[in-house]
Amino acid sequence: MTIDKSLRTRKGIVRARNVLTRAERIERLTQQDRWKEEDGVFGLSKVRVYRVVVKKKKKKKGEEEGAEAGTAAATPAKSGAAAKAAAPAAKKK
Repeated sequence: MTIDKSLRTRKGIVRARNVLTRAERIERLTQQDRWKEEDGVFGLSKVRVYRVVVKKKKKKKGEEEGAEAGTAAATPAKSGAAAKAAAPAAKKK
């Protein structure tokens, strides 16, 4: 029985697989120099499957300050009376 095209995923399996095929296990064992051509294909040793975890990057302090300055510039202008009251206070400092 076949799967309808609407139910298929485009990329196949997206998540990490726990079980490797025999060919994949042999390939990894040869890379690690744990399997040779004269060894049998039955009774292969275990191969650990590493999962890749992508962590989010932390923002640096310079980027956070720039973001805060950008939000301050984006705030709406003060009303006329509030702006006049704030102007003399800024001159005194």
